Amino acid sequence: MTVPAATQTFDASLDAVVVGAGFGGMYMMLKLRENGYSARVYETGDDVGGTWYWNRYPGCRCDVESMQYSYSFSDELQQEWNWSERYAPQPEILAYARHVADRFDLRRDIEFETRIDRATFDEATNRWTIETNTGKRISARYFITAVGCLSTANLPDFPDRDAFKGNIYHTGQWPHEGVDFTGRRVAVIGTGSSGIQSIPLIAKQSKSLHVFQRTANFVVPARNRPLDPEERAAVKADYAALRAKGRSRPTGFFFEHNNFSALDVDDAERERLYEKFWDNGGLTFLGVFNDLLISPESNETAAEFVRNKIRKIVKDPETAELLAPRDIIGCKRLCADTGYFETFNLPHVKLVDISKSPISRLTENGLMVGETEYQVDDIVCATGFDAMTGALLKMDIRGVGGRTLNDKWEHGPRSYLGLGVKGFPNMFTITGPGSPSVFANMILCVEQHSDWIVGCMNHMRDEKLKRIEATLDAEDAWVEHNREIGDGSLRSQCKSWYLGSNIPGKPKVFSPYIGGFPIYTDKLAESVSHDYRGFELSR
Repeated sequence: MTVPAATQTFDASLDAVVVGAGFGGMYMMLKLRENGYSARVYETGDDVGGTWYWNRYPGCRCDVESMQYSYSFSDELQQEWNWSERYAPQPEILAYARHVADRFDLRRDIEFETRIDRATFDEATNRWTIETNTGKRISARYFITAVGCLSTANLPDFPDRDAFKGNIYHTGQWPHEGVDFTGRRVAVIGTGSSGIQSIPLIAKQSKSLHVFQRTANFVVPARNRPLDPEERAAVKADYAALRAKGRSRPTGFFFEHNNFSALDVDDAERERLYEKFWDNGGLTFLGVFNDLLISPESNETAAEFVRNKIRKIVKDPETAELLAPRDIIGCKRLCADTGYFETFNLPHVKLVDISKSPISRLTENGLMVGETEYQVDDIVCATGFDAMTGALLKMDIRGVGGRTLNDKWEHGPRSYLGLGVKGFPNMFTITGPGSPSVFANMILCVEQHSDWIVGCMNHMRDEKLKRIEATLDAEDAWVEHNREIGDGSLRSQCKSWYLGSNIPGKPKVFSPYIGGFPIYTDKLAESVSHDYRGFELSR
């Protein structure tokens, strides 16, 4: 039974508690402060930056262009910050996050090295009791999570893991001092984004490198380059219009695309366009045609184009075929690389196929695949994250009747608009499951959610309302809508972290909202214009 808040002793009583000091948590704190709310951010790390604080592996960089992967709320900030490369590397993005924290004096409202262990809703007072690993207890009207979609590392529980005498690293929990692989025998497990970015750089240092691949990934060249001052100036001069153009696109960022099918042109023209977008580089490759994620026939033309590129780059035919994916391009997150496939032409780099015979256990000197032992000094797990829900479910969140979020989401995440969850009043999830999040420009997404949340809080303050909760009907309808549009896209047709397929035992639910940024924006506005339809507000 919950003890009434009035009889409890708290270290602080606030309007809102925000979890996480990444881009979402920082902007949320800024908006709360601007609107006169008492609030505090709690962050596990010792600095701001979120995913860019933890992910420091070799080659780590953003796959969205720097001039767009940045805040849009302040034109002064946009004008004063100068990105150095087309795709910013992790140290520069972290420096940007620190600059924002300093420029807007956010650190005074952030408590670092503090983890939220439990949050419990008190139905008598309509307040949350938040408990931290440091022993603090905070009372807050609103509980707002900004924990990120890719922030809980998935470290495989290999049998006999403790037997290995070497070093084991995870790309998402990289040592801040860095790692020197010079002269070392290294194993990299996983060929997702972090593996694809780190493998070329690890190969340059290591004595030998074995890459263990379960599933080949589609990879396009990033074509990263320095940004010259004229290019930066041109974007800054037209930032407002370019941001508006981005918000009108399903992904939330602006790039060249074609609004016709791959089957509307002949073979020669199709090949020419693929070559053009390949040479331009980046994830905009999927914008060559408008039906690559809808039509299996169109998708196969793009997939085979990339496979043929791999066959031309990788000299050993057997290795090339292992690296050439057989599934749908885009159903897993497309990756951008710098020299990834070329790395497999180096004599000390070997690809090990573990699709049929997985890693069975670790040994004192390495790891076993079937009857073969691979002796290594270091193991790098580029094995991704418990995406979308992992960070939320790590906290013990208890709503109405003491029901836990883990219990509520036993069969997969359920929310309304990716913002509110039935049974968990006065709780908002920034870029939560059921919102565009990873399918759009993440920084614009966190701005959008934070603006909506503060607008809702202002409405409740003005109307003297104390409680807001998603209705069951709205939640059911949104979950069904999310499922229907997910089923209509080829993105849902293979095993991926979008569906939780990388985590054993996790419910297979397509979590992100794939309807597109503009449609989602309209649905948020529609709820507000109808007195927050889909939510129950009460005094």
